[in-house]
Amino acid sequence: MNAIAMPGTVSRARTATLLACVLAALAGLMFGLDIGVISGATQLIQAEFAVPDRMIEWIVGAMMLGAAIGAAGAGWLSATLGRKRSLILSALLFVAGSLLCGLAWSPGALIGARLALGLAIGMAAFTAPLYLAEVAPEQIRGAMISTYQLMITIGIFVAFLSDLAFSYSGAWRWMLGIIAIPGALFLLGVLLLPESPRWLLLRGRREEATAVLARLRGDDAVVGREVAGIEAQLESPQHGWQLFRHNRNFRHSVGLGIALQVMQQLTGINVIMYYAPRIFASVGFGTSAQMWTTAIVGLTNLLATFIAIGLVDRLGRKPILYVGFAVMAASLGAVGTTMHLGTATHAAQMFTVSALLVFIVGFAMSAGPLVWTLCSEVQPLRGRDFGIGCSTFVNWTANMIVGATFLTLLNGIGHAATFWLYAALNLLFILVTFLWVPETRGVTLEQIERRLMAGRPLREIGR
Repeated sequence: MNAIAMPGTVSRARTATLLACVLAALAGLMFGLDIGVISGATQLIQAEFAVPDRMIEWIVGAMMLGAAIGAAGAGWLSATLGRKRSLILSALLFVAGSLLCGLAWSPGALIGARLALGLAIGMAAFTAPLYLAEVAPEQIRGAMISTYQLMITIGIFVAFLSDLAFSYSGAWRWMLGIIAIPGALFLLGVLLLPESPRWLLLRGRREEATAVLARLRGDDAVVGREVAGIEAQLESPQHGWQLFRHNRNFRHSVGLGIALQVMQQLTGINVIMYYAPRIFASVGFGTSAQMWTTAIVGLTNLLATFIAIGLVDRLGRKPILYVGFAVMAASLGAVGTTMHLGTATHAAQMFTVSALLVFIVGFAMSAGPLVWTLCSEVQPLRGRDFGIGCSTFVNWTANMIVGATFLTLLNGIGHAATFWLYAALNLLFILVTFLWVPETRGVTLEQIERRLMAGRPLREIGR
């Protein structure tokens, strides 16, 4: 047996791979912190600055606008600077944006600071799943990319706990500013990452790419096959825009990535994440109960993500998506019904909260992690930066629309109709998944690309 394939060497390589994936997925932690922290701060900000609901929607939505801009430029940055340097830049923006949020002297300043945070999140949301897909071996790729979503849920939960702690003193500036500390830790962690071997090969740095893969795989034969597979793809250089213009098959994969990201946002998840205390207030909860229940939402979101991590490479992507969308449709339909009938009794309030928690479970086990997984898997290497950039940009644009319209919907069509609307969308997504989403469990990125570029229907490019 080749010495480099000895069990101890392979074990060390596996540990190195897991460490690289976890450090990259810390981008999701910062993502989650910034999503969650605003939830507990909106009512305090509204009271201090005496602004209407529409301004609160803009403060909430500003981060997603920045993220859309960051995602739009992340493909070029990732291709030019590399995956690692792009993550470093996003970490620096995380720290700066968090500090500016805590120091904001006006609603306009707060919007500007959240725009900066959004730039960081948009860059990280593009680069981290891409990096994870390029570093993890295909046997555990789904689970490793799902760690990104797990880190998002951990960040949301920690942010909700932080909001709960600071809510007693009303210190919303500390709520927003304290996340500069994990931002600095994220920066230190990213500095330890190796560069993506696929990007190194794209830049013609074969020796460095081989060295990175040797450290991550621990087996010369595996490294040789992987390098050869990537180099075979690189015979045609990556020109995403030109490929998009001239290749119908690539347009199909880009369209699928965009559709998946729109579906993820229109499940209604960020309605809960951004406005949970407001929703619980409408149910009849007091201030303290609102914050505690919001923290429970964050904990449920965190724990349910382990379901996806444990099952994604066993059951596959599509079965989990079917179950998730069905659960989300049923639970949001139940929430809308109880709000239509009234939540004056304690039993009705508890039922509504329980239904929302079931919705969180449905999302965290399915569309939350699996959309990012699929979007990183279905794009061919020659257009991967462009394809993932497009889908990530659309994710944040849809996210911004959801965040900036929820209060308007509540005030316009009412609470019950708003939740029924999101329930109906989740039912629609079951059909979309059946018609167009491929099953990619256990399939290499190279196999997916060959089938896609050969003109196979989208639902058939996987298994």
